[in-house]
Amino acid sequence: MKFQGSQNYVATQDLMLAVNAAITLKRPLLVKGEPGTGKTMLAEEVAQALDMPLLQWHIKSTTKAQQGLYEYDAVSRLRDSQLSDVDGGARVKNIHNYIVKGVLWQAFTAEEPVALLIDEIDKADIEFPNDLLREIDRMEFYVYETRELVKAKHRPLVFITSNNEKELPDAFLRRCFFHYIRFPDAETMKAIVDVHFPNLKKELLGAALKNFYDVRNLPGLKKKPSTSELLDWLKLLVAEDIPLEVLQSRDDKVSVPPLVGALLKNEQDVSLFEKLVFMQKHNR
Repeated sequence: MKFQGSQNYVATQDLMLAVNAAITLKRPLLVKGEPGTGKTMLAEEVAQALDMPLLQWHIKSTTKAQQGLYEYDAVSRLRDSQLSDVDGGARVKNIHNYIVKGVLWQAFTAEEPVALLIDEIDKADIEFPNDLLREIDRMEFYVYETRELVKAKHRPLVFITSNNEKELPDAFLRRCFFHYIRFPDAETMKAIVDVHFPNLKKELLGAALKNFYDVRNLPGLKKKPSTSELLDWLKLLVAEDIPLEVLQSRDDKVSVPPLVGALLKNEQDVSLFEKLVFMQKHNR
């Protein structure tokens, strides 16, 4: 079982090697990189390419590790106990009726190997990764309410993404294979764009990419535009039928591109970019 890329995802050679290394080592693949570089999409495309079902667990600041295993719905059991005369209390007596299985339980007990995405793990509390160490390492966990041990039938292919908002514990990192998705260079970006806009004219693409990298490389930006924002911007350029001349500057200077709101997402960055353009115009 090896990942060799897909039609919908431009995977660099080192990224494919990382995926296959994680498969060989039977360890989670920890993927870091700027937001919008395709970390989440990687899991989706690998699962599709390897013909594996994909389970997704999108982490929030309030997410607890226990929720990935199971949750005991004590409130529902209490409510049902007050209505137990209806069925003689049979439902209340069976505690399994109040166990809500989490994504890890579902992945462990699936009849066929699955891919599991734990998305943006750095959003959760710092103890979150540590709380999953044993389960991910041993592929089993204990359900205290029902006194049963849940063991994985098949080891899932685990993808873990992080935007580097928090440092992850060393003990957790030791159990992962790590890969950092670097921001695509111009040639890789052309290949990515070609997947989404196969009929885009080369001249328009060249001018658009120059504008994009001019914006992205501006020193002092609070938030650099990502690959996904470039694709949104190109979609707008095509939809609005923006002519090539609008994207080109006569003297090769940086200019404010049309629909720049697709690339810059806060007023400080827009002001910074407009200031640069203004200074260039008055320094001719």
